[in-house]
Amino acid sequence: MAMRLQKIIAQSGVASRREAERYIEEGKVSVNGMVVTKQGTLADPGADLIHVNGRLIPPPKEKTYILVNKPRGCVTTTKDEKDRPTVMDLLKKIRVRVFPVGRLDYNTEGVLLVTNDGEMADQLLDPKNKIPRTYHVKVSGIPTEKTLRKLERGVTLDGRPTLPLKASLHRITGKNSFLELQLIEGKKHHIRRICELVGHAVIKITRIEFGPLTNDQLPPGTFRPLTIAEVKALRRLVAKKKSESKPETPARPASRTKTPRTKSARSANRRTGPPAVKSTKRTKPAPTGRRRGKTS
Repeated sequence: MAMRLQKIIAQSGVASRREAERYIEEGKVSVNGMVVTKQGTLADPGADLIHVNGRLIPPPKEKTYILVNKPRGCVTTTKDEKDRPTVMDLLKKIRVRVFPVGRLDYNTEGVLLVTNDGEMADQLLDPKNKIPRTYHVKVSGIPTEKTLRKLERGVTLDGRPTLPLKASLHRITGKNSFLELQLIEGKKHHIRRICELVGHAVIKITRIEFGPLTNDQLPPGTFRPLTIAEVKALRRLVAKKKSESKPETPARPASRTKTPRTKSARSANRRTGPPAVKSTKRTKPAPTGRRRGKTS
């Protein structure tokens, strides 16, 4: 069955749909020996030979979903040009080719989803779907209520205002404190930068939730497969967010039906001029036919 090329690549687990679109633009994808650079090109995964970066993509595999508790000191990528440890080093025993959904900073730890479901990954990362991410952030000092409200309203990063978020004081530890922040976007070093802008340097960041997923007391550096219930919860959340993000189609105004006017109705509505006014002039009585004689 013919499908969009980027969807076929995503379903094969080679890359996410966004990465597949980039590969197509860069001329790194071919179908039956012909390089394809047009987005939306159709292909049949059961009949066509599709190569990405010179390698034949495998047939679609069974979807794999893995929850990783990312430790500090590793990057969220499949390969690092600086030869730093990556989250994929933790998954060497996994024989299925998977990739991380989104990124966590080098020194940020916590919940990370790894999968070969490119379509699901794109839906979870699409800003329109507003998938929530919750963090515990250790900062220097103790923010006031006014500072927390300022964080919630949003600040300016790279010349643009950030989206509103949820912020609360989780607990206080001496001169420092832990904040609980829930975001629906993620710019580079987002949390560190917004906290510094309100006067509180970040000491540690831990993501405790990604959508419906939690670390579930999973030790840092370890992983486990998602349960069937967790996969269903992810799909329900994405479906709900997608439906909420769709603009409502304005209702078309009811068409006014014209009532045909009959000839008699038109005649009745036709103006016939001002109404007749009765004359008030007195007239002489009509003669009776009898002449009166002269007197002598």
